[in-house]
Amino acid sequence: MIDVSHLTKMYGPFRAVDDISFHVEKGGVVGFLGPNGAGKTTTIRILTCYHPATAGAASIGGFDVFRQSMEVRRRIGYLPESTPLYPEMRVREYLHFRGKLRGMALPERQAAIKRVTDRCWLGEFVDRPIGQLSKGMKQRVGLADAIMHDPEVLILDEPTIGLDPTQIRETRSLIRELGERHTVLLSSHILHEVEHTCSRTIIIAGGRIVASGSPQELRDRLRAQARVVTELRGPRDEVERTVRGLPGVQKVQVDSVDGWHRLAVEAAPESDIREDIFRLTTSKGWSLREIRRDEATLEDFFVQVTRQQQERKSE
Repeated sequence: MIDVSHLTKMYGPFRAVDDISFHVEKGGVVGFLGPNGAGKTTTIRILTCYHPATAGAASIGGFDVFRQSMEVRRRIGYLPESTPLYPEMRVREYLHFRGKLRGMALPERQAAIKRVTDRCWLGEFVDRPIGQLSKGMKQRVGLADAIMHDPEVLILDEPTIGLDPTQIRETRSLIRELGERHTVLLSSHILHEVEHTCSRTIIIAGGRIVASGSPQELRDRLRAQARVVTELRGPRDEVERTVRGLPGVQKVQVDSVDGWHRLAVEAAPESDIREDIFRLTTSKGWSLREIRRDEATLEDFFVQVTRQQQERKSE
């Protein structure tokens, strides 16, 4: 549904997007994740036909974003980070205006306005001036506008920025629902946003794609998946020495408080050393208060790959 090939965008000598390529299949929610300044918004503005690229190619639904921009615009709904609205217009009036711009006839507009205001929880606000709405409500108006013409592709740039926790939860739920009918590209720098909403993640850093896959696949690529945290009581030096000597152990960090030693133990990815630690404490007569696998998070992976990209750029 979305194809990007060797896309590059230069601003003078600055390379904002650096030869990126990715493909998004039809349906589902794909997260476009990266730190501020990574190139996310520039890429989105190219895909939505607002900016030309310096080099490369991109298409949506088989239509070239550079040569067939009007066809592309008919097939996408776009919610920018700062939703451009007319504060003096009422919600219904604004949506009628937007529908007219898209060439929708009056009966079609009326049906679409009822559908999108119900779906975006705007029913009781539909006759209020937009300028009187909260930030969260304005975001909902922008989202209603984006889905009004039932587009094949939705491109959402930081859709929950500035919302309160309840609004964020509701918006996440709505985006997941939209992914059942539309192809959704969700740009964000908020890790929990992507982890809770998206079935696949593309990570961009320094203008380059540094990783892609489902959140679970990205977590599984971390060595941190083999980290075990345990808390036990025994002679500190002996505890640290014997745990370091267990098969597969690569690194041990120890913090001691009131005679209890909390160990963060990193082992080879294929190793699960919890049983070895339990047998060791039993044979030594030490007290064991906790033992668990410390699962990797998307945040761990994100920090690792973005740091590696920054190090490569500085070389």
